[in-house]
Amino acid sequence: MKWETLASTKAIENEMPFEKRLEAKTIYSLLSRTAMKYSGRPAVSFQLDSDPKASAETLNWGQLQSKVTQAANGFKSLGVSENAKIAYILPICTEAIISFIAGTTAGVVVPISPLLEPKQMAGILKLAGVKVVVSMKALPKTDVAQKVAEALENCPDVSHLIEVDLVRYLSFPKSWIAPLIRPKVKTKHSAAIISFDDLLKSQSGSSLTFKDDVKDRTAAMFHTGGTTGVPKLAQHSFMGMLYQGWAIPAILPEWSDKDTILCPLPLFHVFAVYPNLMTCITSGAHIVFLTPQGYRGDGVFDNFWKLVERWKPAFITLVPTAAAELMQRPVNADVSSLRFALCGSAPMPSELFKKFESATGITIMEGYGMTEAHCNISCNPIEGERKIGTVGIPVPYTKVKLVKRDGNQKNLVECKTGEVGEICVSGPGVLAGNTYTDPEKNKELYFENKFLRTGDLGFLDEDGYLKITGRAKDLIIRGGHNIDPAIAEEALASHPSVAMVGVIGQPDARAGEIPCAYVELIKGSEVPTEELIKHVEKNIGEKAAIPKHFDIVDEMPKTPIGKIFKPELRKRAIKRVYNEALEKSEISARVQEVIDHPNKGLTAVIAKNGVNDAKQIGKVLDKFIFSWE
Repeated sequence: MKWETLASTKAIENEMPFEKRLEAKTIYSLLSRTAMKYSGRPAVSFQLDSDPKASAETLNWGQLQSKVTQAANGFKSLGVSENAKIAYILPICTEAIISFIAGTTAGVVVPISPLLEPKQMAGILKLAGVKVVVSMKALPKTDVAQKVAEALENCPDVSHLIEVDLVRYLSFPKSWIAPLIRPKVKTKHSAAIISFDDLLKSQSGSSLTFKDDVKDRTAAMFHTGGTTGVPKLAQHSFMGMLYQGWAIPAILPEWSDKDTILCPLPLFHVFAVYPNLMTCITSGAHIVFLTPQGYRGDGVFDNFWKLVERWKPAFITLVPTAAAELMQRPVNADVSSLRFALCGSAPMPSELFKKFESATGITIMEGYGMTEAHCNISCNPIEGERKIGTVGIPVPYTKVKLVKRDGNQKNLVECKTGEVGEICVSGPGVLAGNTYTDPEKNKELYFENKFLRTGDLGFLDEDGYLKITGRAKDLIIRGGHNIDPAIAEEALASHPSVAMVGVIGQPDARAGEIPCAYVELIKGSEVPTEELIKHVEKNIGEKAAIPKHFDIVDEMPKTPIGKIFKPELRKRAIKRVYNEALEKSEISARVQEVIDHPNKGLTAVIAKNGVNDAKQIGKVLDKFIFSWE
């Protein structure tokens, strides 16, 4: 059945409950079914180098199932269970794929970003109750092994560290040199260290040594909340994972087991493991991962279109920052295999949307998802109307409601069509009541006890299309007036020399916050600030939304998935504004850093520089909305 409108969504849902669509109850049983059907066909490929002619490792479905079976048996032998979790802290590699699937099979898997600092890693490991960690053996030019070793010093409950040696991916002479110059890691932790390869070799790959649990349960935990502050762990169930794997083949026209997905996204992020990896495990399609750093890998953007020509994918995954980078390179290869691009993580500016489709011939499916909902929530239908600037209609079996506070500001009520409110979602991807591991964080998180409050703002139009207008916490509140930063971002992004832009509220002693714009220009461009100001003034109807400060940056700070990291922009603005205020008052104290305080939020840490009277500093900084200490 074609997926075109809300009517077709209802028709799909009315055919049968989602549970009856499932051919398997667990990830392992789904993998086994796919391996039986497509045993000799390519399943997963990983290319270490971005050179289009570089070697790559490919496992067929039979090989992948065998290695997952070995890993799951090995993890179980080390005591992994639902209560004793297994984490992997790895860049993109075949072992990360194996660890994810095997981890869900043996117990509960906790993917952790290798970009985090040891303190954050340790916090997540302890919060999740991790017993076994899979990470990488030390290599030159990376400090992941060193950071993990330091994190484990504060995690005495971790019994084993399983090391993946990425040297095996290197070609001569690097494969010979790397072990000779491998940095030594000082290990002060108590975890026993074993080799990933040795663990797999010690186990059978023909069948599990334990019973694959067919009940629906928590099988993964993903940390969320950015790269700073107190971590939150979102819980994921088999049902939610299988739903994500079903959704993409269900809504894409003529999706086939012979298709290929090109995925340059990290395997500690839901965007990679669910709409991408789970889609292939469900359908038997081939998935290709590029470089340990994905889009961030050396030469990936420069070689991307040649890599498309090599792997001939039908489907690629985008984030707006990656699309902006790719549009600064000529489409210098045969990309005729491409049919679709799924874009998420942040709204794509309409000008960039049109430019990308025009240059590539690809149909972009702009969608919306979040870690707490296992990822996909809504998407623009390929076979229906695609409304640029919206994130489409809810994927079948997912429901969306918009809510706001009533006139007394006490109770939540549903919004009318076209009225902006907080987006709330329910469906197979939402664990109502159990979204986070911490029960306290689940309080007041749901509307009508089942709709997850996302914290995102938007509205539904008359056709049921969802428009994201911003994050509740991203709203700039200027003298009591709410300003949506997207208004200024859209205006700036339409300038031909602007690659990407982030607008935040910078502290203001009188208004509370005022708009501030950070702009990254297309490489080789030079644009005076005055020109940007005139362009914005010309394209913004709401004067209050015009940024009062512009900062042209060499490179925008980004999250590991490539989304503009606004907390860093806010920190920069706080430091600049507070230092300017101190200097104007002729006080020698200065902001040393801005931290994400667990109780006070963004807080400026002041180096007193000889100022002994804190009241002097307070007279200046207490006028602003952000804390200082």
